[in-house]
Amino acid sequence: MSKKYDAGVKEYRDTYWTPDYVPLDTDLLACFKCTVWSELLTDLDFYKGRCYRIEDVPGDKEAFYAFIAYPLDLFEEGSITNVLTSLVGNVFGFKALRHLRLEDIRFPIAFIKTCMGPPNGIVVERDRMNKYGRPLLGCTIKPKLGLSGKNYGRVVYECLRGGLDFTKDDENINSQPFQRWQNRFEFVAEAVRSSQEETGEKKGHYLNCTANTPEEMYERAEFAKELGQPIIMHDYITGGFTANTGLAKWCRKNGMLLHIHRAMHAVIDRHPKHGIHFRVLAKCLRLSGGDQLHTGTVVGKLEGDRQTTLGYIDQLRESFVPEDRTRGNFFDQDWGSMGGVFAVASGGIHVWHMPALVAIFGDDSVLQFGGGTHGHPWGSAAGAAANRVALEACVKARNAGREIEREGRDILTEAAKHSPELAIALETWKEIKFEFDTVDKLDV
Repeated sequence: MSKKYDAGVKEYRDTYWTPDYVPLDTDLLACFKCTVWSELLTDLDFYKGRCYRIEDVPGDKEAFYAFIAYPLDLFEEGSITNVLTSLVGNVFGFKALRHLRLEDIRFPIAFIKTCMGPPNGIVVERDRMNKYGRPLLGCTIKPKLGLSGKNYGRVVYECLRGGLDFTKDDENINSQPFQRWQNRFEFVAEAVRSSQEETGEKKGHYLNCTANTPEEMYERAEFAKELGQPIIMHDYITGGFTANTGLAKWCRKNGMLLHIHRAMHAVIDRHPKHGIHFRVLAKCLRLSGGDQLHTGTVVGKLEGDRQTTLGYIDQLRESFVPEDRTRGNFFDQDWGSMGGVFAVASGGIHVWHMPALVAIFGDDSVLQFGGGTHGHPWGSAAGAAANRVALEACVKARNAGREIEREGRDILTEAAKHSPELAIALETWKEIKFEFDTVDKLDV
């Protein structure tokens, strides 16, 4: 051991340790781990977190909110990886805790300015895709696993020529034996080009670049760029925040849009008393980098009530979000000049949901109908056409001042008189509902 170490140990013992003391019967005894001598080498009072408020949780006598402030110097600039490692690292494994959940984080503007954020943002993405004044339309290719590269491209072409703006790889299509990623990328690029020539509209497909190593991820991204594709995709939770931030920086440098899938989020955020709320994961993604993020649908098959979903959609898109417990936001959040992220509604939605989706998500969103496109009796192109007509009818009605959620049936039925594809879609999906209660509800 060094002389400096020995001197430190001696100073600690001389100051705190009394080896000859014999405990009295009246002493309260407890066993603690000894404070390490090296704490004397820094100012712990400056670096320690402080619990500055405790509140009861409405309707839950066994839980409370603890508000903790951490000095900014504890965190590496621009590193969401470091923030989460610190805040939700070992503490969630303590035996003394029954449940623990990270409900919200307020990032100070000084930290936000060290993060790049979305590679492009909402405004730039609209300019790149030349699409304005309405939500964008997308579709997950089905079946998501099992198609050959060529047949996968055929489905992409049908959907895009039918009227969609985007199609997408699903989260678990990477480079399996039935379809290696190079083949998929090539056939999809051909489908995108053909659909653009046929429709005169800018199109795109989210090519999933998530891979088992960062090197593979960047190789796939580079190939997508060589093929002239406008957008790629990443599974940001399974892929990790380090990989995601790196890919986002690559996208900004190379002029690519970045779609983000949230696969594995529900393992982390669904339990109402343990884990991390999705509003935190959404904030972290905006800082880490992404142009589009899945948020659930409210009306579809996925978990998420309306007010909570609106709360974290605000965190993705707005420049300033005020504290509002009715939307689950515990703090004011100033995003400065950071670009916004498109909220992506996907999961069990169909044409009858269109009025509610337009009302809930607004224009700066992507509405993705998977089975709600491919399940059309006339095929995927007809399903895409039905969704496009329904979307434009709802946007037109909204802009005319109609209450589209209340008048949705009339709006869609009227539009279907001029669209046989929509008429068949309305008939096909009229009995399909997802009437399940929300597990994770707001406490207020």
